[in-house]
Amino acid sequence: MTAVIFDTETTGTAEPQIIEAAWLRLDSPATLNVTEQFEQRYRPSQRITLGALAVHHIYDEELVDCPLHTDFRLPSDVQYIIGHNVDYDWKVAGQPDVKRICTLALARRYYPDADSHSQSAMIYLIDRPNARNLLRAAHSALADTQNCRSLLANLINLAGPVADWEALWQLSEQARIPKVMTFGKHKGMPIADVPADYKAWLLRQPDVDPYLQAALRR
Repeated sequence: MTAVIFDTETTGTAEPQIIEAAWLRLDSPATLNVTEQFEQRYRPSQRITLGALAVHHIYDEELVDCPLHTDFRLPSDVQYIIGHNVDYDWKVAGQPDVKRICTLALARRYYPDADSHSQSAMIYLIDRPNARNLLRAAHSALADTQNCRSLLANLINLAGPVADWEALWQLSEQARIPKVMTFGKHKGMPIADVPADYKAWLLRQPDVDPYLQAALRR
């Protein structure tokens, strides 16, 4: 089983295109040794938004001679991708046929009382003495994968022994199933306490998040 920590920087939130991609290939959940790494910038077909520029500081003119954004591909042998809010990077990568392990979901599960679960906030939480130095290059794709690896190591330690990537994926899948309503008239209520008729109504609505569906059906 092959897993990579994967991160991208993009043109913005509306129809995002990859402008930088990075991944770290890991040997196993037990050691998280990096066996290979990749980093590459790409040329988009649209302008980078000011909001995105303020995050990653990558100028359009720096990408003129880079490969086209549509050239990006994950290695063909990758079976699992790991990331913080991994669905975003999976979507901009073209939704490849891989299983997704989300450190954001795991952070919310193991640190429920934290006031923020962003990757940077988690690095401050788990490694306060070194966090400022670690985060100086935050929102560089490669630096973000390296920080995600540090966070992943902490989360695996909290979870207990993880046999393999499939077991970690299953933990992530369970962590992604919400326990509390995050919107609507029952916002803040434990899903177990939401009235049955509201659950039934919500399940009939289009485009309901599949993890919320799983919670509503329990």
